[in-house]
Amino acid sequence: MRLGRGALGLALALAATPLEGQGRPEETTVIDSIDVVGANRVPRTTVVALIDIPTGRPISFRDVQRAIQTLYATGQYEDVSVYQGTVNGREVLRFELVERPILAGFSIRGAEQVPVATLRSRLRLYEQQPYDPAAAARARATIDSIYQHRGFPLASVRMRELPQPNGTLRLLFEVDEGSRVAIAQVTVEGNSRFSDEQIVDAMKTGPEGFFWFQKGEYKEEELDRDLRERLPSFYGRRGLADFQVLKDTLIVYPGTGKAALHLTVEEGPVYRVGSFEIVGNRQFSTQLLEQYYPFADSVSGGFLGLGGSRGSPVFDQQKWEEATQNVRTLYYNNGYIYADVRPVVTRRTDPDGTHWVDLRWQIAEGSPAIVNKIIIKGNTITHEDVIRRAIVMVPGDVFRQEALIRSYQNISNLGYFEQPLPPPTYEPANEQGDVNVIFEVRERRTGNINFGASLGQGTGIGGFIGLEENNLFGKGKQIRLQWQFGRYINDFNVSYTDPALWGSLRSGTVSLHNSFLRYQVGNLGRIRTRGITLQLGQPLFGSRYTRLFTSYVLEQNQYDLTENLQPVFGCRNCVLSSLGLSLLRDTRIDLPFASSGVMHQFQVAQGGGPLGGSGNFQRATFEGRWYATLAQFGGSVTSSPLKLVVGLTSKAGAVFGDAGPHFRQLFTMGGTQFGVPLRGYEEFSITPSGFDPGARSSIARGPDAWGKAYFATTTELGLRISQAFYVNVFLDAGNVWASPRQMNPTKLFRGAGIGVNVISPLGPIGLDYAYGFDRTDEAGNPKPGWKFHFKLGNLF
Repeated sequence: MRLGRGALGLALALAATPLEGQGRPEETTVIDSIDVVGANRVPRTTVVALIDIPTGRPISFRDVQRAIQTLYATGQYEDVSVYQGTVNGREVLRFELVERPILAGFSIRGAEQVPVATLRSRLRLYEQQPYDPAAAARARATIDSIYQHRGFPLASVRMRELPQPNGTLRLLFEVDEGSRVAIAQVTVEGNSRFSDEQIVDAMKTGPEGFFWFQKGEYKEEELDRDLRERLPSFYGRRGLADFQVLKDTLIVYPGTGKAALHLTVEEGPVYRVGSFEIVGNRQFSTQLLEQYYPFADSVSGGFLGLGGSRGSPVFDQQKWEEATQNVRTLYYNNGYIYADVRPVVTRRTDPDGTHWVDLRWQIAEGSPAIVNKIIIKGNTITHEDVIRRAIVMVPGDVFRQEALIRSYQNISNLGYFEQPLPPPTYEPANEQGDVNVIFEVRERRTGNINFGASLGQGTGIGGFIGLEENNLFGKGKQIRLQWQFGRYINDFNVSYTDPALWGSLRSGTVSLHNSFLRYQVGNLGRIRTRGITLQLGQPLFGSRYTRLFTSYVLEQNQYDLTENLQPVFGCRNCVLSSLGLSLLRDTRIDLPFASSGVMHQFQVAQGGGPLGGSGNFQRATFEGRWYATLAQFGGSVTSSPLKLVVGLTSKAGAVFGDAGPHFRQLFTMGGTQFGVPLRGYEEFSITPSGFDPGARSSIARGPDAWGKAYFATTTELGLRISQAFYVNVFLDAGNVWASPRQMNPTKLFRGAGIGVNVISPLGPIGLDYAYGFDRTDEAGNPKPGWKFHFKLGNLF
């Protein structure tokens, strides 16, 4: 006797349905054993456990129903049949199972406009698992939806099930993409205040036009944003706060690839600003909060509860929302993270038909949150005190959103962790509303060893070996070693920096160098320098971003013997003894390619004179860098956004007194390697006498290539793709002069071009292709031209 799915025999099935007006009890039967047929993949004992029907005790049809539902829920079976019978005098309940085939795989055919990998990543189909027809149907619908969203409303997807000889199943999705729909026309119904063209201009979805960028491309997600955000914002800025889109219809013309978009809108009335009030504020005065009110300067008789007049401004929804957010930020930055600033807009109409909005900020301040603990997670190498030095909030502080953001930026600037960092979070610490702040980091490799070799005509075999570690022992200490060698090169430099001497806020750097210069100076030959530099730094007046540095340089310069050496310099072994003072303020973020913030550095130094050594001079330099983000694109918790950045850099320097033989303390300009950078020109080509067309990349014609004053500036527009990749277009300008009194920033050499900067395993690499506007030939005639620059080393 076969029992249908959910029946325990005809008699029980009938008995299980009481007659109308009767309350007969549910009939039961006793089963002696359970038999399972068709269970091949799942062990029989497991199936019996899933059925969970007791033997030797009375059961009803509900027990069988529950067992069938449990078996179907496993996803293993496409059919479950139940039979009851007597075998050798024992009541047996037999479950006959038909297993679903295994999904061996699936493929997508015909997809060209959308990458197959993109489609596969969106389909929730699992290979080597039992085939689920419902999941396959959902996958087909997902592919169709993706094409609809990407502007292919004519696309169709056919799904085919392909049984395999081994009993498995493969799925094939055949995509007919059709043609991408181009919107040929947009019409609007219900608009009286603005024309169809004005409304279309406020949308990203528009009809195709004459220019290449007017593609008329249809994307469902962009149209959705147009209808939900852009059009309401367009009308809301003009006082029509009740605007709504009632209906949108896309009419596709088969065979042409064209479509018409028809919108039906309801504009509503124009609202003017009426009264305004603030209620619930105790922490901040009404006078302070009134400064955030966006209509204060233009309201005539409609401010602070007084009735408005016909001269009152048109209500701007966007201004109102931005002002409300600014008030929220004010509260958040002062610890009131639980404050609720609710913007209340009350509409009313005068008897003469004028429509008004009365505005109110209804504030529930709550209590300020106090930082209970600062928790750092994920630092397996970097010591916790290194990270805590970058955090500008401490336990016991009032929780401030501004301090939280700045702490996050400072940790990112350390360069020890993968970017982007997970955003900081906070959690309630107690019933009083205090919070624990959590910073999470992911360590990354900070040190690198690099080496290479080169072979050049006239220079022979050369190479370099470098070692750099910016987080030595996980304590933020830095060590750098660089050795470059070759026929004319033998440079060795090593430096060590401790950012927190003996756990204090003072920093120290010591560096040693012993090298031949990598260029020749006229017929004076090469110069060997060896020396030591010591530098101590400390915060100025306790500031986290402003530091004062004191440095001392002791250096010996030995010039290779030539016939002109003695009369030019007056010594063979010259000693430089220099004491310097430097003031640095740096608030940049997203280093090494800053996206906002400023950097100011002012340096003065005394060389020789009372300090001993050769010469007696004073050297002063200034450098300023300013950055701002114009726009950013994309980005998520796991990826950094692309940032469009504008930057301005200005530099100036002057030397007073007699530098003696230390002409390298003066200034030379051109190229990117040796002096003050000026792209589009050769190294050493900008001299106090003007442009030197005979300058070459590694040779300066003589000491007259250096000047005692310079000025340089750069304006750039860059795209910060990541922490390791940056492209920009730039405009450079600069000049050098023989003395500070001759400085004239209106007479500058100009260059412009495009640059690419990469942080590679070999170190920072810069590639620039620039056009020098003010280059000349040997006769002094204008000869502008392009110049390619390559730099391996510090870019910033």
